[in-house]
Amino acid sequence: MDAMLVAETGLVADHIGTDLRTPAPYTSPTNIGGYLWSVVAARDLGVITADDATARFRATLSTLSTLERHGPSGMFYNWYSPQTGAKLTVWPDDDETITPFLSSVDSGWLAAALRIVAAADPAVAHDAIALSTSMDFSWFLDEDAAGGAGLTRVGFWEQRPGDECSEIDGEVFSTCSSYNTIATEARIVAYVGIANGQIPETTYVAPSRTGPVAVSGAGWMKASSGTTRDYDGVSVLESTYTYDGMSVVPSWGGSMFEELMPDLFVPEEEWGSRSWALNHAALVSAQKSQAVGGAGEGYWGFSPAADPAGGYGEFGVDGLSIRSTLAAAGLTGSAAGSTDPRRPGTPERGGSSTTSDRVVTPHASFLALPYDARGALDNLERLANDFDMYGAGGFADAVDVDSGRVAQTYLSLDQSMIIAAIGNALGDDLLKGYFVDDAFEEQVRPLVEQQVFGTTLG
Repeated sequence: MDAMLVAETGLVADHIGTDLRTPAPYTSPTNIGGYLWSVVAARDLGVITADDATARFRATLSTLSTLERHGPSGMFYNWYSPQTGAKLTVWPDDDETITPFLSSVDSGWLAAALRIVAAADPAVAHDAIALSTSMDFSWFLDEDAAGGAGLTRVGFWEQRPGDECSEIDGEVFSTCSSYNTIATEARIVAYVGIANGQIPETTYVAPSRTGPVAVSGAGWMKASSGTTRDYDGVSVLESTYTYDGMSVVPSWGGSMFEELMPDLFVPEEEWGSRSWALNHAALVSAQKSQAVGGAGEGYWGFSPAADPAGGYGEFGVDGLSIRSTLAAAGLTGSAAGSTDPRRPGTPERGGSSTTSDRVVTPHASFLALPYDARGALDNLERLANDFDMYGAGGFADAVDVDSGRVAQTYLSLDQSMIIAAIGNALGDDLLKGYFVDDAFEEQVRPLVEQQVFGTTLG
């Protein structure tokens, strides 16, 4: 993480090569947030001193206070120069024009990090809280979606973005799509927005469980069968996919981070004994059963990561991927499409757009630690021993276990998930302790506790 950091600005780059020499010339709110919670974990584990951590917080928060933002919402744009803090309007690597985008999920991760920093260090709490409370998540609300329960939009632009699907939404151009499946990393937006009183509680329970009968853009996604339950007036079809003898709520891409990244900060297993506790364990079991080389002895851990063949790939388990299900059915359109996770709001370029059971990323195993620590550690040991992928910066981002080709890069997002998972594993869920205060628990815990998925572990 230090190799990716620009000390003068306190901003961390998006990625760096495994030689640790040349950080990428762009960063995002998620990257910045990941660095902040990594500093908290490193301090509490004794990797850095408390004074060092405070100095790092001050540098980053000072720069954040000067970055250009969308004034009415207080939201940060999605791409900045880590060297100068300037908002990017041209891609540094290819001179392609950027229409500045404001991403709900990236904003959610930064706001989550600011909550953690405010609770973790009283010396900077005032500045962290000021930044966090200035971000208004109601700008991402599609209040008419899900039969009026509301969903979180993917994001918006200030100017019409050209070929991207957009619609006029007051003063901005919102994406035509919303996050309309529940097993997604975008749950963090609901958690933060609800806790802030900026979006309704119904947006948390309203998303579909298993996807659409037919592609309809931003329409309310419905499954064909399941048990209908009512959550505070919101009727939800609790449906699942069948996989390896289990019933599992799938995600869009069948990946680990969609399911488990919010669990780094919110005690979903503890609060959701009839929902997330079962589904998180089921997904880890499913990923292990998909292991390349055979369950119990092969390699597993499928999640978006650097593609060893170049670019960025969306890797996951096809059998638990709504996108793959739609593609197999020949369905296309905005609800079945994909965008490059590194470049929200722009067409995907230079990477895989489908799931794969051959590319394994270590961060997925670290996310699995709470649900199968021995299995995760054994898998990581095999990856380190069998492939040339552990170096000065830790695990390289991914490996094609068939060819042995390693992605020669470290992504700050994936490194920050690893650091967060280690911090929680060794520090008694330290990041959850900072993220969840009494007010948050009072507001959010009942929403999680009431959910009853159809998940079974077989």
